[in-house]
Amino acid sequence: MAAALLANVLYSTGFVLEKRALAALPEVTIRQPARLLRLVLGSPLWIGGSLSLAAGFAAQLAVYRTLPIAAAQGIFVSGLVLLVLLSARLLGEETTGRERYALGAILLALLMVVLSLREGSDSVSQEAPYPLILLVCVPSLAAGVWLYGSAERRARNRHRRPTTGVEYGVAVGLLYGVSSLAIKGVSSHLTTSGIGGAVLDVLGSPYPYLLLFTGVFGLVMSQAALQRCRASLIVPVCTTVTCLFTAVLGTLSFGEALPDDPLRLALRVAGTTLAVAVLLTMPKHDSAPQEPTPAKELASP
Repeated sequence: MAAALLANVLYSTGFVLEKRALAALPEVTIRQPARLLRLVLGSPLWIGGSLSLAAGFAAQLAVYRTLPIAAAQGIFVSGLVLLVLLSARLLGEETTGRERYALGAILLALLMVVLSLREGSDSVSQEAPYPLILLVCVPSLAAGVWLYGSAERRARNRHRRPTTGVEYGVAVGLLYGVSSLAIKGVSSHLTTSGIGGAVLDVLGSPYPYLLLFTGVFGLVMSQAALQRCRASLIVPVCTTVTCLFTAVLGTLSFGEALPDDPLRLALRVAGTTLAVAVLLTMPKHDSAPQEPTPAKELASP
């Protein structure tokens, strides 16, 4: 639980720092990945955000070693509360009354998931058949890249209405869902029998290569999308897709059982379902397009 909540704080902080750094940079695009990387790597604020995300990745490894996938996703969703609060305070992204009600419902969903946990009684699977993992992940990666490319082509059409960012969020969410399954797989190989054996086991699995693909493409795709859209809009959409993908396909792939107790099962399923349902009904677009905050305004206290 402590590692999951820490991961939430680190991820939310990282996204906000990256968004603030991107607002001060020239427009980036996936069609120029080298220029994108050069610009973001030259920003100390962006580097700080990426380090926060990397620390969240390490905390997530600990979570998947101790909590079932479905329970972990329910807790990770709660991080959106902190994200929206930080976005409002540091980025000036105002939340509507509807969004505030949604945050309250997400907190209720988190409480339900926490109450469904019982130490020592939940099964945490450590293995999944590699062919099954590849069957789930490879088509999902292809779909994410295709959807993002389609959104980019439509966005370049001058006669089309401004994009809401939902398509970008879904596309990046699919990549992050695959990344989440890969993190779960890597965590299963981090045994205490020896670092050398663990490294060899990991390298012999598809997980590090899935992480490499999602890391490179996810970085380029997410930064371009994050610069164009509100962090408090695109990250919830992305997180919703990631949680759905990981909770459903991850639980099936790794063969993790749900709680036997009917009350705990109802709390687990209802909490996760409520969190996802709330995010799906949150407003997906602004009343007017928001321009990036000028760099000198970001520098002011």
